[in-house]
Amino acid sequence: MNKEYFEKYSGITQFVVILMFFILGMRIYQLQILKGNEYREAANSNKIRVIALPAARGIIYDRNSVPLVKNKPYYYASLMPETKRTDTAGLSALLEIDEKKLIAKLRKGANQRFKSIVLKEGLTFKDIAAIEARRSDFPGLMVEPNVTRQYVFNNIGSHVIGYLGRMTVKQMESPDYDNITPETFVGQWAAEAYYDKKLRGSAGENIIEVDALGRQLKLIGQTKPTMGNDVTLSIDIGLQEAAERAFNGKSGSLVAVSPRTGEVLALVSLPNFDPNDFVMGIETEKWNAMNKDKGHPLLNRALQSSYPPGSVFKPVVAIAALEEGVTSADGGTVCNGSLEYGKYSFGCWKSHGRVSFHRAIVESCDVFFYETGKKLGIDRIEKYARLFGLGQSTGIGLRRGVDERDGTLPSTKWKHKSAKKQWFLGETFSASIGQGYVSVTPAQVALMTAMISNEGMVMPLTMLKDGNKGRHRERLDIRPETFDAVKSAMYGVINEDGGTGSAAKSNIVKISGKTGTAQVIAGRLKSEKQKERYRDHAWFIAYAPSEKPEIAVAVIVEHGGHGGSAAGPIAKEVIESYFAGKTGK
Repeated sequence: MNKEYFEKYSGITQFVVILMFFILGMRIYQLQILKGNEYREAANSNKIRVIALPAARGIIYDRNSVPLVKNKPYYYASLMPETKRTDTAGLSALLEIDEKKLIAKLRKGANQRFKSIVLKEGLTFKDIAAIEARRSDFPGLMVEPNVTRQYVFNNIGSHVIGYLGRMTVKQMESPDYDNITPETFVGQWAAEAYYDKKLRGSAGENIIEVDALGRQLKLIGQTKPTMGNDVTLSIDIGLQEAAERAFNGKSGSLVAVSPRTGEVLALVSLPNFDPNDFVMGIETEKWNAMNKDKGHPLLNRALQSSYPPGSVFKPVVAIAALEEGVTSADGGTVCNGSLEYGKYSFGCWKSHGRVSFHRAIVESCDVFFYETGKKLGIDRIEKYARLFGLGQSTGIGLRRGVDERDGTLPSTKWKHKSAKKQWFLGETFSASIGQGYVSVTPAQVALMTAMISNEGMVMPLTMLKDGNKGRHRERLDIRPETFDAVKSAMYGVINEDGGTGSAAKSNIVKISGKTGTAQVIAGRLKSEKQKERYRDHAWFIAYAPSEKPEIAVAVIVEHGGHGGSAAGPIAKEVIESYFAGKTGK
């Protein structure tokens, strides 16, 4: 019976076995031959991950080693490029992002073999917890770290410190930004941009093997990140804060400089902005509002705005006159309130009567400088103004993202080239008191003030502490007695009866300076009776102590009116804050 049973069913058994081997062979053929590449690629992508290790960015310090920035970690959700097996509807719900935008990101990154596709940045701890709880539903979904900035003093010093942002297309194409992932934030403004290469360091990476859920199995290889280098700026953040506060909400600029070193101690441009708004990429609405703001908070007025200097230009004209011998320290003129020239009348702010060289600066007599400018001529005025750093870039270390303006120093050659016209004497009268075609930046005026205070030492401005250390110093070929006469008058501006800068007189330190009022529009109507946008700009330059200067300051208050009353008290407050800081008070 057993033999008969075996013979009856053995054929069937053999057929079943053969059929099973055939089916298995076909399945193997399908897996290895027909879809082998697809499955091998899926297996590899499930197995190997390259995890970026962000480099800690160097810290920016003020001159007293106070950190102005902190590195702030943030997290983003990413997915390896496995779009065919991703539940986009569920993933968009989990990450709370639009599904169409999600699909677009997945398609854009589909050709990345090992690099993850960034889906959502700036995850909260709640977001991270939700993702970790659902990772089994979304193979390849990960939470990755990165680093951005926190600006410790918010908007204080924003035009000096700058901000970070995403790489632009131009930056991505530049060799300066090789080996930087698109997720990396780089410097886009001021010090963050100018010193970006030094600050940013080098990112590292971990190459790991993972399971189907993206869980790490083992580390295959590693490149450690290299932290960026620190940068110590020349500014004093306490002085910077005092200077910004002193404007009391007004628009304008202030630049404070060390006459001994050329280091910028404070650089103010108001209104300003909060760089923390940029740390994760600024919102479109906020960016548009910032650009439409009539106060122009993104404009660095210290470097990018040029203004007529008004009477703060007179010390340079006075130096030129003494050096060229067209007047003397004992010279003078008679001011009857105006100078008549043909059918034109060039006015002075009051009738001074008989006025000496010294009192012409103390009381800011325009008629004296009309007469002096006539004797000098515009070309010699232009020559001396340029010697003191006006009408040209200061070379200050903020140029990336901040294009410094040159301003204008007119001359006969300049007018012929720019307007194809000759120069007229009436234009010299205007230029002699810092009006007409003359325009300068606050940074240039601060440099001019520092050079007068240190009696002609030539030096560039620097935003770095010890930035000019070891640099060869030269002096202008100007006689010491010329500086003595002009500096004596600048002391009188603040400390003598009738001086236009008496509002800056201090009980703490002896201050020397000069007031300036620059017309915005021509006319006889008094500035204070004009609409605000037509009022004069208020200038004030100062240095202290008068006998051995440690700080030189240039202030402009836009549409502030008179320099002595609007800008003088700001300069005084900043100078007193500087010396209070030295004594720890």
